[in-house]
Amino acid sequence: MATLHDGRQLTRRGAPLERARVAVLALHGRGDSAAGILSLADALNVPGVAFAAPQAAGGSWYPYSFLAPLEQNEPHLSAALRAVGEALAVLGEAGVPREKTVLLGFSQGACLALEYAARNAARYGGVVALSGGLIGPEGTPRDLSGSLLGTPVFLGCSDVDAHIPAARVHASAEVMARLGGDVTKRIYPGLGHTVNQDELDAVRQLLTGLSEADDTAHTR
Repeated sequence: MATLHDGRQLTRRGAPLERARVAVLALHGRGDSAAGILSLADALNVPGVAFAAPQAAGGSWYPYSFLAPLEQNEPHLSAALRAVGEALAVLGEAGVPREKTVLLGFSQGACLALEYAARNAARYGGVVALSGGLIGPEGTPRDLSGSLLGTPVFLGCSDVDAHIPAARVHASAEVMARLGGDVTKRIYPGLGHTVNQDELDAVRQLLTGLSEADDTAHTR
């Protein structure tokens, strides 16, 4: 089997990681790339924020739909989750803790970001799922432990997304709230499978708030 995802090899944009106040760990969608998802760094343009993205092997974190039985997406899904953990470790080693790191993904990457945070509940800077939901078929047990400890969680999706059923977004928001996330959910009529300006504004506000909180801490 080909080598699966390596979370320690990160493409970077924005502020130098070693001097960053806040970091965004960005997870690309199926058929995209680390460089592709990092185009959001230019759209967001928040000073002091480092953006880092791992690359999925073959451009896909797992081979089948996120709604497929979990075993069908193995061993790729487990490797993808490990890669997220490895990437977070790299950010931590550079001095950016999890509570200042935002897990952000689009499409397949959004599904992965939510799934990682749900399975590894802790205080993060934020979790942002743009057109995504928790992974697994309807009825997948969600008896998860731990707490997100008030982590801001943003889910944005179209009501007619061809890849992400709105019902899964609603269900995922409920799970993340049950795990202690401070959840914001926005469903956009007729949007399609894309990112809109309202979502970008919400992410920018989250990142700015994290960065300003860091400034306040340093002036005490």
